[in-house]
Amino acid sequence: MTTEDPARKESGPLLFLAVTFATAWAAWGVAIALGQPAMSFPTVIPYLVGAFGPMFGAIAVRLRRAARRRSAPAHAVRFPLTGLLWTPVLLVVAAGTVVGGALLAQQLGGPPVSLPAALTLLETSGGPIAFAAVMLVVGPLSEEFGWRGTMHPRLRARMGLLPAGLLLGVVWSVWHLPLFFVAGTVQNAFGLLTPSGLVYLVSVVPMAVLAACGYERAGVLGAVVVHFGANATMSLVGVSELLPQALVVGAQAVAALVLLAVHRDRREKASAAHGPVREQPAPALR
Repeated sequence: MTTEDPARKESGPLLFLAVTFATAWAAWGVAIALGQPAMSFPTVIPYLVGAFGPMFGAIAVRLRRAARRRSAPAHAVRFPLTGLLWTPVLLVVAAGTVVGGALLAQQLGGPPVSLPAALTLLETSGGPIAFAAVMLVVGPLSEEFGWRGTMHPRLRARMGLLPAGLLLGVVWSVWHLPLFFVAGTVQNAFGLLTPSGLVYLVSVVPMAVLAACGYERAGVLGAVVVHFGANATMSLVGVSELLPQALVVGAQAVAALVLLAVHRDRREKASAAHGPVREQPAPALR
């Protein structure tokens, strides 16, 4: 009977990152080379393929785990029935951070929040259903089975919720870098070496923690709802200037800290009711 190499056991995150970055950056490299707007043909094909990089990474990890007959990693959240109760709350929190930041920026002399502009966007997008479908697929569904559903629980098992969320946020931010060079993207409009571009890269980190809190409450569905709520509201409100960007980042950071505090309080109450929870050694990552 042989002992499996620990490095081999812990290579799941490395496999995920390798597949995620390789597929996304290769596809987006093609989109950059084509030089056309992201949503124009044929650039839209590599642009969308790249967006599914985390999904490809998740599939690769799951296929290998199945081949090795490994169990799910520690802290993997399967879909809980209570998640259905949390999803509307998470949606309101995610959207509220954007609306709150934008309205505060307006009060401080920033750009006004325009309802007619939001309605025009919905109309030009083919209506509310088409808009919601695009915003749901490109980002939430294409990414969250990877970032939160696959990578987060593996990091969570080693370093806790907040450090895992912060680290994954940094990785997630770096992953977006090629989009600054794809014409027609939000990132390209900001520009990489500009205040707005740098704030965008920073903004991914509190969003990652917020999505991680959503995952802890309602599994992948919770992370998808948070991602969708923030992205869709950002588009509708039209957050594109530095002041509202910065205030939205601050609002998301505060919301994430509140959810973390609620999560910790719930665990402490559970410990008080059922006795102290004995820490078990973290299993090897798979």
